[in-house]
Amino acid sequence: MSEKKEKEENEKKKKDEEKNPYHREYNVFSNVIYILGKIRRYYPILLGLMIVGIFSNSIVQYLASFIGKFVIDIVQVQSANVQKDLAPLIRVLLIACAIELVVMLLNAITGNRCWYYMIITRMKVITERVKKALSMNYQMFEEPDVLDMEQKAQQATGGNDNGIEGMMHNIYDLGINAVLLLITLTTVVVLDWRMLIVLGIVGLLQHLFFLYTVKKDRREVWDKLAPVWRKINYMQQSVQNFDYAKDIRLFSMKGWLSEKQHEVLMEKQDKMLYSRTLWIYNSAFAHGLSMISTAVIYAVMIFAVVDKDLSIGNFTLYLGLAMNFTSAMTNTLNTLGTIKKNSHDVSYFRSFIDMRTEEKAGESFSALTIKKEDEKRRQNSDLPHEFLPIPNTDSYTFTFRNVCFRYAGAKQDALHNLNLTFSAGERLAVVGLNGAGKTTFVKLLCRLYDPTEGEILLNGVDIRLFQRNEYYRLFAPVFQNVELFAFPMAENVSMLPPDQTDREKSRECLIQSGLGDKLAELKDGVDTELLKIIYEDGIDLSGGEKQKLALARALYKNAPIMVLDEPTAALDALAEYNLYCNFDKIIGNKSAVYISHRLSSTRFCHHIAMFESGEMVEYGTHEELLHKNGAYAEMFRIQSQYYKEEGKEAVFSE
Repeated sequence: MSEKKEKEENEKKKKDEEKNPYHREYNVFSNVIYILGKIRRYYPILLGLMIVGIFSNSIVQYLASFIGKFVIDIVQVQSANVQKDLAPLIRVLLIACAIELVVMLLNAITGNRCWYYMIITRMKVITERVKKALSMNYQMFEEPDVLDMEQKAQQATGGNDNGIEGMMHNIYDLGINAVLLLITLTTVVVLDWRMLIVLGIVGLLQHLFFLYTVKKDRREVWDKLAPVWRKINYMQQSVQNFDYAKDIRLFSMKGWLSEKQHEVLMEKQDKMLYSRTLWIYNSAFAHGLSMISTAVIYAVMIFAVVDKDLSIGNFTLYLGLAMNFTSAMTNTLNTLGTIKKNSHDVSYFRSFIDMRTEEKAGESFSALTIKKEDEKRRQNSDLPHEFLPIPNTDSYTFTFRNVCFRYAGAKQDALHNLNLTFSAGERLAVVGLNGAGKTTFVKLLCRLYDPTEGEILLNGVDIRLFQRNEYYRLFAPVFQNVELFAFPMAENVSMLPPDQTDREKSRECLIQSGLGDKLAELKDGVDTELLKIIYEDGIDLSGGEKQKLALARALYKNAPIMVLDEPTAALDALAEYNLYCNFDKIIGNKSAVYISHRLSSTRFCHHIAMFESGEMVEYGTHEELLHKNGAYAEMFRIQSQYYKEEGKEAVFSE
């Protein structure tokens, strides 16, 4: 890669990081305090173990040098005596062995316990990250910047030697080397203070090259691997997911998917090989300079023996301490560099955790985005600063006023200038072709999204004035894509923990939604495990059965507004007909919104909203829209050829 191209890519990377409105780079000291705070919060015993381990490790490092000196001194004395007395030597060796045994045992215990507590502290931090992800607004997960932050937060908690846990090890290692450095510094000064300058220069050069390698490795490899990790995870999930298995086999996708996965893995491999090459160069440079420092130490020691009549015992002691000083200085500087590298990862984690995921009353997610990107914030002095309680009534009316919504990065609105009133107890059918804006409308109604412009009112009050989680309680959704959880069927219906699940109510809702026959076939009934991910005897459901289970979920929740997004897409014509015939009984006096591009549901509804290209082009009853002879009537005529008469009802036939 040319120097010019590399410079351009580095500048682009820097600009991209600056563009991410959620990233904040904390300083190293702040991140060290943050990590120590996590340790203190979860396992304060780890702080005590680290302090003990720092001193026990330091003692182990220089204990051998002292033992060697005493042994050699005793041997020299005894060799000069006519009467050989081995008792002093044996006594020293026994005492030395006892001390070393105790220190090494203490070192092993503290080292192992520190490692264990660091790992489980990271597990606690991972739980924090998962909770944060689960509490984030749905809309945020469609932002590339948010996905990048979440991915880098995963990386910061994804290993023993990087990010959160990596910095714990760094703090521990830094303490060990710092204590050892202070202990051995005196030796170097006593021998020859000029040696300190030479060793300092050598250590500084090693450290500077290490920092250069760390920076280049992060910029050219790890920062650029974030999207690659996402690709790898997606490919692994796709090829191992049972839901994809039929398509992969019937469309003979094995070769193509293997090639695609190979391309992604090769992209990762190229980055990893480049990283290894950088560290090979760093290692070669460091070893070369280490040879220079070793040569300097030996030269000074030989001079001390010849010129200052240094004893062999002291030679052994000072040589060991001088070598330990060099090693401690290099390790201290390199650990500081590694702390800086891991601090960068910790900053990403903290930025993700500190990310605002819920707005204040009257402030939408769109306003938060504008604040981040443009350093501005929409203000409305007429709106209160505290959330309002959800109206305590069974009658809820929703009004869309000039509502527009545009997805992040899109050039045009997905929903434009929508004005619509959805009254209490009403059945509203929202119809249109794929991409017309139907699902976007539902997400706005349920407040998974907030409008880019305009407002949505609940009983005349802006829905931004209600706490989001409380507002969610108003809706019982049935989405087209139904996700099953590896839980018993009863919990898949209640969507609650076992101790909060009413099993009998779950059974009744399953029967009411049309799964009574299926339930009767199952030996364990509502206690039957779904999926084979956790339990080998788990079962899967067909597409139609999944949608019926989703309807059972909505019935169990018993919310005042039911939202059905293509609720019969996976059902056959007869099942769809029976379901619609029972809807009045199922829905009762609740309000309901039906989303569909098939018009078999419209005759069961009070009003129909016809969407095209993100706009509501027609609104009225079924008869009114047919009489109008517009877009709805045309769509109905096109689909009418698929209808057949069954009694007095029109049934869709696929």
